[in-house]
Amino acid sequence: MSPVVKIIQPSGILDGTKAGEFRQEINLLVEEGADVVLIDFQDVTFMDSSGLGALVLALKTVRAAGSQLVVCSINEQIRILFELTSMDRVFEIFPSRSAFDSKIPLNN
Repeated sequence: MSPVVKIIQPSGILDGTKAGEFRQEINLLVEEGADVVLIDFQDVTFMDSSGLGALVLALKTVRAAGSQLVVCSINEQIRILFELTSMDRVFEIFPSRSAFDSKIPLNN
């Protein structure tokens, strides 16, 4: 049986003003029974430490529910932020949505 994959695609700037809403969206997907939560960063132009903190809290929530959180399509700024904070070792990062799709069959 294919895992239940839920996708969230934030846009613009992921900072303190959007962090709470972002975490609520993740919580809802977990409550809906997602086995895998994919965060597609294709439309995110900038992420600060508050956005990164929200992402780490989301990871804890998803893992506590026995699910998996992965990210894809990060831009150069987000990649550098991940590397500086060693979050690139914590999160599974796919270069694109198609790279993710080829690894994990979708069952939305």
